[in-house]
Amino acid sequence: MLDKSFSPGETETSLYALWEGCGAFAADPSSPHRPYTIMIPPPNVTGTLHVGHALTMTLQDTLIRWRRMQGRDVLWQPGTDHAGIATQLVVERMLQKEGTSRQELGREAFEKRVWEWKAQSGGGITTQLRRLGSSLDWPRERFTMDEGLSKAVREVFVTLYREGLIYRDRRLVNWDPAFRSAISDLEVDNKEMRGSLWYIRYPVEGQPGRTITVATTRPETMLGDMAVAVHPDDERYADLVGQSVILPLTGRRIRIVADEHSDPEKGSGAVKITPAHDFNDFEVGRRHNLDMPSVLDADARITLEEIEDELRAEDGIADPAFVRTLQGMPRDEARKAIVAELERLEWLEKIEAHTNQVPHAERSGAVVEPRLTTQWYCDAATLAAPAIEAVETGRVEFVPRQWENTFFAWMRDIQPWCISRQLWWGHRIPAWYGPDGHVFVAHDEADAQTQARAHYGHDEALTRDEDVLDTWFSSALWPFSTLGWPEQTPELARYYPTDVLVTGFDIIFFWVARMMMMGLHFMKDVPFRKVFIHGLVRDERGQKMSKSKGNGIDPLEMIDTYGADAMRFTICALTGLGRDVKLGRRKVEEYRSFTTKLWNAARFCEMNRVAPVAGFDPATVKSPLGRWLLAEAGRAITDATAALEAFRFDEYAATCYRFVWNCFCDWFLEFAKPVFNAEGDTPEAAETRAVTAHVLGLILRLLQPVMPFITDELWHRFGYGAQGSLMQAAWPVPDTVTDAAQAGAEMEWLIRFITEIRTVRAEMNVPPSRLAPVLLRDASAQTLARAEKWSEAIGRMARVSEVLPLEGDMPQGAAQLVVDEATLVLPLAGIIDIAQERQRLEKECGKVDGEIAKVERKLGNADFVARAKPEVVEENRERLAAFRAERIRLDAALARIS
Repeated sequence: MLDKSFSPGETETSLYALWEGCGAFAADPSSPHRPYTIMIPPPNVTGTLHVGHALTMTLQDTLIRWRRMQGRDVLWQPGTDHAGIATQLVVERMLQKEGTSRQELGREAFEKRVWEWKAQSGGGITTQLRRLGSSLDWPRERFTMDEGLSKAVREVFVTLYREGLIYRDRRLVNWDPAFRSAISDLEVDNKEMRGSLWYIRYPVEGQPGRTITVATTRPETMLGDMAVAVHPDDERYADLVGQSVILPLTGRRIRIVADEHSDPEKGSGAVKITPAHDFNDFEVGRRHNLDMPSVLDADARITLEEIEDELRAEDGIADPAFVRTLQGMPRDEARKAIVAELERLEWLEKIEAHTNQVPHAERSGAVVEPRLTTQWYCDAATLAAPAIEAVETGRVEFVPRQWENTFFAWMRDIQPWCISRQLWWGHRIPAWYGPDGHVFVAHDEADAQTQARAHYGHDEALTRDEDVLDTWFSSALWPFSTLGWPEQTPELARYYPTDVLVTGFDIIFFWVARMMMMGLHFMKDVPFRKVFIHGLVRDERGQKMSKSKGNGIDPLEMIDTYGADAMRFTICALTGLGRDVKLGRRKVEEYRSFTTKLWNAARFCEMNRVAPVAGFDPATVKSPLGRWLLAEAGRAITDATAALEAFRFDEYAATCYRFVWNCFCDWFLEFAKPVFNAEGDTPEAAETRAVTAHVLGLILRLLQPVMPFITDELWHRFGYGAQGSLMQAAWPVPDTVTDAAQAGAEMEWLIRFITEIRTVRAEMNVPPSRLAPVLLRDASAQTLARAEKWSEAIGRMARVSEVLPLEGDMPQGAAQLVVDEATLVLPLAGIIDIAQERQRLEKECGKVDGEIAKVERKLGNADFVARAKPEVVEENRERLAAFRAERIRLDAALARIS
């Protein structure tokens, strides 16, 4: 006998262990069935399950379980990313607590410590993915630093280098001064900060008393200024273009150049150009062939090494002695000292309060510094061309399609990809240097020595490059490196290209595009046919989740409290095409009631001796109730399948919800109660029990992809199959139903009949204990026959004392409603006070009208719409729609008793 309630905690762990232990998640390369493959975005080995993981993993697992039930040979390959900078940070903090550092340990010992940490504590997220119910093929788990994947990385690097697509260059990068490494754009958080805008006068050479004022947020980098730029059409400075100014503090003469980078509407219209410390200035510097000295070192401290020879004393303009005091000074301190000196020399015109976006390193929290360094680069533009063509021709399809525009915008303006990082943890760059700096790129040191011997004519000592590769470099190879490439394995031949990639829009460029580049270049085919892009997870008001707001949710806590099935179903129910997911505890709690409803319905079935019937044939069902349910089940199966085909997870969940809660529980089981309660095993009771068991089995199969735990438990407990076997059952298909339209018409009439009466009773505040008759006017013979046939159900479910034809005049104090050709008359005089109810409804109309007017005024205020957050505006529009719908309902209620 089923327990009174379902206990997820007692079921999920043991059931998942059973699934995993019996190999239920395993792909079979020798299978004759058509393959279906999804590649997991590998979570960081340092990570813990957050709400973003819960979203993407639930959606992937829903697709995987569905396709598995359809008979596909499914591969869902698990794995984790070595997460260079994140992992190094974790281990360095451990060492700090121990009173040591990676520098003291040395590189080899530090790398050993990282591997030890990974073996003991890393990868905890894989355990958490099991908690979510993710049916990953765990024996195939990969790690981006596995030897096999490392071999693939070396092969790709060497090949691209020999093809001229990997090279060294000196360019600006995002520099983390805490880690002393280049970082990717994705590892940069832009934070709005209050600061200042300093207006500094630069004296024009040869024109005593004339100056040009530049506005800057970074006076500390002015030591590296190489020009002042003005807009070509700015008449204020037209006569100065081509002339020079003397740079305050250093005495260097720098040109005034015309460049469209300068915005005449901002600041003074003139900007200082510091090519080595600003991405826009770097491009201006290249356009005007400017020198690019660095004045901040790897620690973001002032360095004068590249400008020492250009320091010149100028009376009242420059003081080399002061500038030399800045050597080694942190940038923030240098800023204060420089501003004070400019003020002393009277070159500081004014200071304005200013708010701007300041880039911070995601991991270390340090302010990111644009820094000119020599790094390894990949020719992304060349690799991007085939990827662009693949999307243009439909070989790769984005869902929703609008994300293709984002993809094209990034890819058609792609810059060289900086692939080197100044870290110790990661794939070390396979490059060695000779004594003269000549580089030898090779698969291993022996290969490099062979190249060096051929180059020099004798053996030379080589030094290996200290840098490691960007984490995105190895993850770009994930779809084929995890399948054994560069070896030509059976898995590679069978499962590449994959079917679909499920991921967020924030890594379209960083991961999706790079997998396409590498897949097309090395496999000569796209890595996936479709890319489903889901939105961000936000709170229930549409605001971005953050620790500071305290509006985030912990998916593990949700699973502990409500169960994995409730969490998964909530995610599916809220995931629509092209919109963010508004998720909160209240939503999970609401959908937990759906699991409770399913369990209670199954328990009711069990109490009424419902059990699977061997050889049951739906085509032989005689009762309209049974045939209607089978037809509705078929419609739900068709709609759910179409929704999953189209990645409409919300429609899939809504279809399941409506059929289970409304059709099966609220209507069918209620209609079936008299049959279940009748004495003796009548043919009608046997048929009803058989239909119930059959449809309950369909429901469990239909829900299995999104609610795997409760459905598998009920599948086993009802005897449909062995424990753990539901995921290997066939995806349901609609049954053939005899005279489905006739049965459907009868049952739909009955449901409308009961629903309309319930609505009127609720609107009129009729107490549940007070039964009222229903009189039928202008009813057809068919309607009268149906009313008599279903009189028990109508009486019990609509709180009706009797259903009779109306004879004579319309009674006073009655409510009227229409169902098909018949008018239903509910005599309410003596049951409620009609005048009082009319007065109450009119009062409610007034309140709703007031609310409508209030919200309309707010939305009609252009200033409010422009200044309010988008989610607030949308919330008000939703409120307005709800109030208008309520007004329509109240009007209808008044009309019934007029």
